[in-house]
Amino acid sequence: MAALCLAGAVFGGLRAGAELRRGPTDEELRRAAVAEIAGRWARWPANKIFPSGLAYSPEQGGEETAQRVGVSPETSCDAGLDARLLAKLRGCRGVLRATYVDALQGLAITVGVVAFPDERAALAAREALPEHVKPTPGLRALGFPRTITARFRDSARQAATVRQAGPYLVLTTAGALDGRPASAVRQQRPAVFGPASEMSEEVLRVLTEPATPRCGAKEWTC
Repeated sequence: MAALCLAGAVFGGLRAGAELRRGPTDEELRRAAVAEIAGRWARWPANKIFPSGLAYSPEQGGEETAQRVGVSPETSCDAGLDARLLAKLRGCRGVLRATYVDALQGLAITVGVVAFPDERAALAAREALPEHVKPTPGLRALGFPRTITARFRDSARQAATVRQAGPYLVLTTAGALDGRPASAVRQQRPAVFGPASEMSEEVLRVLTEPATPRCGAKEWTC
């Protein structure tokens, strides 16, 4: 009887050892990659998510670069979103915001990354919004005191966009750099705010770009 117990223990130990020595399965690698992307919003430095410059194509053609003015230290969902919008975005984990100005320094554009637990939650949030979102309720404008964006407030929001990929929504809100309220604009020119869409697409592309799992590194769980 003792011999049988010993044999069972040895066999169990061999199986456990083999399990520890085997490499991760394809499914484990896939889950690790998904989890790594979902954690980038909280782990990556701000300047990796919001680079100092974002390229865009202006109305007149060519390529220009919008310059980052600042990044908000506030990351809570209610700090970054109007309450009426937040009520539709169930599962929001946090909102990162940065404000840029266009090359001609006529526009202020706030880009916001809204993080969700997974892609399913982000998709549900996108489906809860209209196809063409309005600036209000929306992403809150982010102006910085003692900078050229100081007068960019919620009342100055004139245009908005939304994009979704993976566990993220990227929202933008844009308006005149001088802070004039949307109600004071007689003729709407949607093309003026075209850069916001291109900028959000680039932020989202980098944030959701697949990476090769590196099992053993602290940011990976394989």
